[in-house]
Amino acid sequence: MDFAAARLKMVDNQIRTTDVTEHAILRAFLTVPREAFVPDARKVLAYIDEDVPLGGGRYIMEPSPFGKLLQLADIRSSDVVLDVGCGTGYSAAILSHLAGSVVALESDAGLAAKASETLAGLDILSVAVVEGPLEKGYPSEAPFDVIVFEGAVEVLPDTFLDQLKPGGRLVVVEGIGNAALAKLYVKDHDGIVSDRVAFNCAVKPLPGFRKEAAFVF
Repeated sequence: MDFAAARLKMVDNQIRTTDVTEHAILRAFLTVPREAFVPDARKVLAYIDEDVPLGGGRYIMEPSPFGKLLQLADIRSSDVVLDVGCGTGYSAAILSHLAGSVVALESDAGLAAKASETLAGLDILSVAVVEGPLEKGYPSEAPFDVIVFEGAVEVLPDTFLDQLKPGGRLVVVEGIGNAALAKLYVKDHDGIVSDRVAFNCAVKPLPGFRKEAAFVF
């Protein structure tokens, strides 16, 4: 399979056509070999316009919504980014071309090991892969300029807003299935957080972000 040609088609037919226009984002998608982060048995699926399964209920996010979320985040070359649920590291690799440094948080030890190995093999040195529960964030390295989630969450814990710097941005898909919404949270320099809905977005959920069941009389 000609992965370079598939990568170009992904950018031209999946990402550009959904109003992702930032040149730095498009260059990142053209540069990072998505197939390197996909299990061997699924490499031929690396560039399909869907979430790519990694096993264990985890996925690499579909290219189009991921690109739109990155554009929404307005990532700058000096930013420190927290990548929540990095999986095998593809998202962190893309982010490494946009930000100053990336903390790639992963709860699954096997996925974290694969991410570290693949990123090192590609000489991507600005990403630190760390293990921990996704729903806790990574307070020891906080605050962050940007926080990005690699899947949908049913509820966003307040701890993530606490881990944003003043002037920081957080992008996340909230909700499950076709009712989910991509949202941007911004913390101003007085520490006040505002949010807005950006677009409808259906992506696979991350583990650890379900609402607690409530008892109803």
